[in-house]
Amino acid sequence: MLPTERISYSPINARKPLKLPDGARMAVWVIVNVEEWDATQPMPRTVLTPPAGGSPSPDIPNWAWHEYGNRVGFWRMLKVFDEFKIPGVLAINGSALAAYPPIVEAALERNWEFMGHGFTQRNMQKVENEREDIRRTADVIEKATGKRPRGWLGPGLTETWETPDLLVEEGYDYVCDWVLDDQPVWLKTRTKPIVNIPYTQECNDVAMMLIQHHKASEYYERAIDQFEQIYQESGDSARVMALVVHPYIMGAPHRLKYFRKIFETISARKDVMLCTGEQIYDWYRDVGPEATV
Repeated sequence: MLPTERISYSPINARKPLKLPDGARMAVWVIVNVEEWDATQPMPRTVLTPPAGGSPSPDIPNWAWHEYGNRVGFWRMLKVFDEFKIPGVLAINGSALAAYPPIVEAALERNWEFMGHGFTQRNMQKVENEREDIRRTADVIEKATGKRPRGWLGPGLTETWETPDLLVEEGYDYVCDWVLDDQPVWLKTRTKPIVNIPYTQECNDVAMMLIQHHKASEYYERAIDQFEQIYQESGDSARVMALVVHPYIMGAPHRLKYFRKIFETISARKDVMLCTGEQIYDWYRDVGPEATV
C-alpha cells in the first residue's frame, strides 16, 4: 500500500478542534531510545572513522562510544526525569532488554512505557522475517514488564511496505514512524486502522548532533523555539510535541545541562501535559475523529 493510500491529505486548520483533559492545550512526550549494538556487525552509526577506511570488526571505538550511553549517559539523564517527574517512554530493542537489565528495572520502577523498537538495531527492510521480529520484540517486552507494548518505532524510522499492516495484526495500537503532523492521525491497513502519534526528526539528537553537527546548546534552543510555536498554535486545537533522545548522545556530559533546561521552561506551564505515547493514543481514540477503513 502506498503512503498516499494509507493516509489522505488533511490540512490541520480544517479539522475539528481537539481538546485535552484538565484544560491542557498541548501534550509533550519524551522518548528515550535504548539500543543494543552487535559488536560482530558494522556499527549502526559512527563517531570515528578508521585511518584506512572500511568497516573494521571489531569496531571498538564506535561500539564503546555507544555503550557509554547505557553505562553512564542513561543514568545521568534519569536524574532529570526524576527531578521534573517526566513520564518516560522507553523505545527499546528487544535484544536490549536482556543486555541491560538495570535500565529495564529503572524504567519499571518509574512506570515508564515500553515501546517496541525492533528486536535489533537494524533497518527493518533488512530483517529476514519482519512479522517474527515485531512479534518477538513484543514477546520479550511482555515477559519483562508483564504488558505487551502498544506502540512501535522502527529502528531509524524504517518500514517495509507491510509494516503498519503487520503491527496491527500483531496487536500494536500506534506507530511513530510517520513524522508528518502535529496531531495523531489514522493510517489505513489491510485490516483495521492504526494511529500514528507525532514523533520528531527536528528535536531528535541523532539528526541534530550526529548529522547536522550542532553544538550542544542547539538542542535546548530548538526545543524551546519549537515548544513556544506549537504552544501558541494549540490555543484553538491541541497539538503534540515529541522530544527524542539517546543516552549516548544527550547523556554525554557536555549536553545534559541543555536537556535539563528544557524542562525548567516546560514545567512552568501548567497547561502543558507531560505524558506517554499510550496516554496520547487513549485520548485521541476517545476524542479524535473516527477511524475509516
